[in-house]
Amino acid sequence: MADVLTREQRHRCMSAIKSKNTKPELLVRKFLFSRGFRYRLNYPRLPGHPDLVLRKYKTVIFINGCFWHGHEGCKYYVLPKTNIEFWKNKIEQNRNRDMEERQKLVSMGWHCITVWECQLKSKVRQQTLDALEYMLYRINLEYRSVKPYEITEEEYSMVAEPIESYSKSINDM
Repeated sequence: MADVLTREQRHRCMSAIKSKNTKPELLVRKFLFSRGFRYRLNYPRLPGHPDLVLRKYKTVIFINGCFWHGHEGCKYYVLPKTNIEFWKNKIEQNRNRDMEERQKLVSMGWHCITVWECQLKSKVRQQTLDALEYMLYRINLEYRSVKPYEITEEEYSMVAEPIESYSKSINDM
């Protein structure tokens, strides 16, 4: 089926999509702030200008839209029916850029956490946010070389990507 909007209308609609202060980003920010975490927004001195930078925890958080960053296996990542080649290239470039930025950050000693838009939908939001909080406390304890108190990782399943996956992706290359 052809697009019902003209090329100019489609351009206007797509260019109106925000990249900062999105609803998923605001959800995470409000949650973290309410739990006492302090952060910087879109820190320009780090590769990729991460959405949130928690300097105390040496951690950056990227809050990615499933469509724009090509979240594999997600029902919200569906290529448009028109201009398919453009969108494939655009999303592939975004993925490659994201991976390069994470690798640079990891090599600089930063922990990287990616929270996907679909993980902030109402059904799994609280689980994701609780897991994010747990992960930040774990990072803080490891950073201070203190053993965590008797909480197993099985009690808290992390919906966001674990940090270990980033260090593995660097070694795989």
